[in-house]
Amino acid sequence: MKTQTLKFQRTINAPPAEVFRAFTHPTALRDWLCYAAQTDARKGGRIYLWWDDGYYADGVFTEFEPGKKLAFSWDGMGEPGPMRIQVSLAAKNGGTMVTVKHGGIGTGSKWADTLRAFERAWPMSLENLQSVLETGVDLRYARLPRLGIGVADFNAEIAAKLGVPVTQGIRLEITFEGTGARAAGLQKDDVMVKLGGKKAVDFPSLTRALEGRQAGDKVPVVFYRGKEKQTAIMELSRRPIPEVPSTAAELAEAARSLYAGRQADFAKRLEGVTEAEAGRKPAPNEWNLKELVAHFIACERDLQSWAAQMLNDREVGDSLEFRPNVTLRLDGIVARYPTLTALLEELKRADDESVALLAALPPEFVARKHLYWRVALWITQVTPSHLPDEHAEQLRATLDAARQPST
Repeated sequence: MKTQTLKFQRTINAPPAEVFRAFTHPTALRDWLCYAAQTDARKGGRIYLWWDDGYYADGVFTEFEPGKKLAFSWDGMGEPGPMRIQVSLAAKNGGTMVTVKHGGIGTGSKWADTLRAFERAWPMSLENLQSVLETGVDLRYARLPRLGIGVADFNAEIAAKLGVPVTQGIRLEITFEGTGARAAGLQKDDVMVKLGGKKAVDFPSLTRALEGRQAGDKVPVVFYRGKEKQTAIMELSRRPIPEVPSTAAELAEAARSLYAGRQADFAKRLEGVTEAEAGRKPAPNEWNLKELVAHFIACERDLQSWAAQMLNDREVGDSLEFRPNVTLRLDGIVARYPTLTALLEELKRADDESVALLAALPPEFVARKHLYWRVALWITQVTPSHLPDEHAEQLRATLDAARQPST
């Protein structure tokens, strides 16, 4: 059968060894190319890639020269036949010239969709590979469109009160500064019914209307302001990309400050709490105050284990937040540190251990942006919000329940 080969090239500011790793390491692969990956990284080993739309491809490594080249077969779901991928790497100006050849693509109408899909996908994927290796930013997330709106309830009664002649739509509660919705002139109580020529009257239909769109796209939005139907052109906003400390020392210092603030916050919230109150559950399946503090201790221990897994260059998952929620585990920590004072002291020790680990992160790990960003974002984004945003109300309600007279 006559076949054709697509060729793509991109220069990336990273050593050939790192680029080679990005094509063979399961965590690295999912950070720029797919959403799940399994690899047996050797000649004759298997590779499996999966995307969140249900598409998958599997194959076998047929060439494997670290830092230089690799090749693997590609058998994709629903494709007319098997294909092959060849990747060659050449050092260039301190970086790497990446050449990808996607071969084995047949000709004729049954291959037309496959050809178009890979003509579009590979340039986008290689651009994302460059971004992930050079900055740590996954463009698949960074380019997700953002409207910049907050929504409110909408029904027939509200429609009548506003004078809107439809009973299905998305009523705006607020538009946020610096976003496309604000720039397009949308206001509180406008009722959106279409976006980009597609129906958008609830979250499912809005999600469908945004499919295939990227931040920066300009789309018409149809809405009602009272009884008047209006159309405006809205630019879909970019999601803010958080800045993270650029060195291990800076990250450790940021963590030290955040942990000190959290320790002070705990001390203030728990001031005057008795041991009996701290050990009283508000309900049989809910944590008491000691278990809640133990949860934070478990989080720090898991953060350290998670970072160690990355330092060992093992495949990592991102479900860190679930492991510290096992009540039996928390009860074990409480049994070891049975008083509230002892638990808070152990939390401080765990915090100090995390700071020491962060300060010792080697330069080569910091340079591996897609892993370093995981740790840095956890410290700078999750740590400051964990107590006030996720558990403050739980802590208050638990303490209130503990202080209720026994019946």
